[in-house]
Amino acid sequence: MAVSTMETVATKAAIASLNIYQKHLSPRKGFSCPHRLLYGGESCSDYVKHILINQDLMTAIKTVPQRFQSCKIAAQTLQTKAEGGCIVVPCCIPL
Repeated sequence: MAVSTMETVATKAAIASLNIYQKHLSPRKGFSCPHRLLYGGESCSDYVKHILINQDLMTAIKTVPQRFQSCKIAAQTLQTKAEGGCIVVPCCIPL
């Protein structure tokens, strides 16, 4: 199997996984993407999907960790600003 074919299959699998996450898991997790809440625009999952659709898998692999780090900082900012002890959980794994 050629590298480009493998990358295409991996990209399609990643997009399908994000679609499943957005449809079935995200609505049940109990919080929204802190990056989207703080800055507006796309959630992290939409951001990753957008890169996969419009660019390529390698670009996503290189840029997604930065976005997750920014999301983590957004979550910390929202937690600091929250009133009444409200806690916003980051939408990403700790980096």
